[in-house]
Amino acid sequence: MADNARVNPLVPRGSSAERPFDVYITPEIAGWEYSGLRVVHLPVGGRARFATGDDEMLVVPLAGGCDVACDDERLTLTGRRSVFSRVTDFAYLPRDTVVTLRAPNGGRFALPAARAGRTLPFRYGAAEDVPVELRGAGQASRQVNNLCTPESFETDRLIACEVLTPGGNWSSYPPHKHDEQSECESSLEEIYYFEVAASPAGGHGCGYQRVYGHPDRPIDVCAEVRSGDVVLIPYGWHGPSMAAPGYDLYYLNVMAGPGERRWLVRDDPAHGWVRGRWVAEPVDTRLPLTSIREKRRS
Repeated sequence: MADNARVNPLVPRGSSAERPFDVYITPEIAGWEYSGLRVVHLPVGGRARFATGDDEMLVVPLAGGCDVACDDERLTLTGRRSVFSRVTDFAYLPRDTVVTLRAPNGGRFALPAARAGRTLPFRYGAAEDVPVELRGAGQASRQVNNLCTPESFETDRLIACEVLTPGGNWSSYPPHKHDEQSECESSLEEIYYFEVAASPAGGHGCGYQRVYGHPDRPIDVCAEVRSGDVVLIPYGWHGPSMAAPGYDLYYLNVMAGPGERRWLVRDDPAHGWVRGRWVAEPVDTRLPLTSIREKRRS
């Protein structure tokens, strides 16, 4: 794992764009070895063609649906109106393939990626098969959509999930890390991609992300994040992810590393005690924010 990312851990919206992608982060750009992310916006009738190369990827609809062609195979993703409207279906893309996305009605699509050694089959992930977990309690309540975790979906190295945090709550809390390989911790490079729900009048909200390190591995981030922003976490304690009151917060987590595909974390010892209080606290009644059923427009 790299000791320092080659770019600032905060990657503002548009700053990593490389046509046709609005977000284009490879391991080389991030200064590490395994995790990557692309995000592409397609207009009505638009398409994007690209090669996966050494990476395995997912196609995760953020808004809209699309047709996915992978070499000579094809499938259709229903997708969703937005990340705050429902749990989505997705597609798995093997390494060493050529992919075309077509969006008859337009849309925005995330492509979490990991350097892969094995070539697995192109396949469909149904929304109905995505485990939805309510984690934490009280003001640390959040929803986790386990799209592509070791228990829910097979890949070579890639781990990806979505977290939805109601306005005013904290997630990725207590702060935790996964930068060492041990029996209780996995070595995983992580990417956070954020979206923030709009206000009733359509205004743009924000959230906040904290990342901090050790004396011998310094990193110090406390950043305002808005829709389309990315935070890179090469190592160190990360959390909380803070949703401002009135603005629900979404982030897509992308993780990969050198060891066995496990998602093991260690809490910051100064704050891990907080978990003990959750036994007596109810989960936020606003959760779950989404399910496999599309929410009606208000």
